[in-house]
Amino acid sequence: MNLTENNSLSSTSNLINEKILLVQVLVGIFLCVNGLMIFTFLKKETFRETRYILFAQTLFVDSALMLLTDLALVGLSKQYPVHIIPCYFLCTLMSLLAICSPITLVAMCLERYVAICMPLRHASISTPKNTFIGLLVIWSFSFVIPLFIFIVCFVYIPPGFLHLYVVCSMEVMLQKKWLADMRAMSLQLLFIIMWCIIVSTYIKIMLAARSASSARKNSTNKSLKTIILHGVQLLLCMMQLLMPYIEMPLWKVNVIIFMNVRYSNFILFLILPRCLSPLVYGLRDKKFYNALKYYAFCGILVCNKHKISDDKTFRGVSVGCHVTLYNNHML
Repeated sequence: MNLTENNSLSSTSNLINEKILLVQVLVGIFLCVNGLMIFTFLKKETFRETRYILFAQTLFVDSALMLLTDLALVGLSKQYPVHIIPCYFLCTLMSLLAICSPITLVAMCLERYVAICMPLRHASISTPKNTFIGLLVIWSFSFVIPLFIFIVCFVYIPPGFLHLYVVCSMEVMLQKKWLADMRAMSLQLLFIIMWCIIVSTYIKIMLAARSASSARKNSTNKSLKTIILHGVQLLLCMMQLLMPYIEMPLWKVNVIIFMNVRYSNFILFLILPRCLSPLVYGLRDKKFYNALKYYAFCGILVCNKHKISDDKTFRGVSVGCHVTLYNNHML
């Protein structure tokens, strides 16, 4: 009987290790793609517009969140104990990043709304100063819920718990039921507000599309598709914020089931929505896509063709490929 149980545990352990290995591969690919996109953003001055700055923030936040959550997942799978205070800091930071990501998506939708529905005022609204203020507002709102939970946890923590070592996860901070309920209600309210903003911007842009000239039709329709993608991202991101409430009952019942559910949630609600950001701007935005392709191949394709387009030319030097470029859209 013991031999059968040992074989079963060994088989389960191997399965979990295989799943964790698959997650590492996916996270590694994700971080490489995001790293290349962030590098492309930093290299070109033409990407200092508000929408690209918000996109770069999304890439940075998603990459940091993915890295920290992956570390927490690996620690959980190995049952690696850490001191409770660093665990609190880690969970607070992950919660901050998880909230910041969807709020940034809403800001990107608002930017598209201004560009389509108020084109004459877009340049005066999307200034560097206003963009900086917008980023401060995003981070300030993102701090509210995680900071409150962090303070409450330290206020109500028993004295002996300060020397405790735990397997770090968000559930460690949500031991008090009223605190978990308050966090859930706050996130639900936040989700409703953000969803209303996205729906209203979509409706207003759709109305603008009907009255738009044929020259602006293409840009307006593209913005509508962008907002739909952001809406899908927002839905998946908010599901990721609610994951602890799905997983907490399982954590107290069976660790193996808890790990399997967390693994599935990690793939569906953490990795999947973050893969949409490169799709929205990295592939659908021609200007960014051309620059991304250039740096991805270190200028080799451009060197072979000697040009990317026909309208404008300018000289530039790629990293490690000291070449002369010809470009019309972005380089």
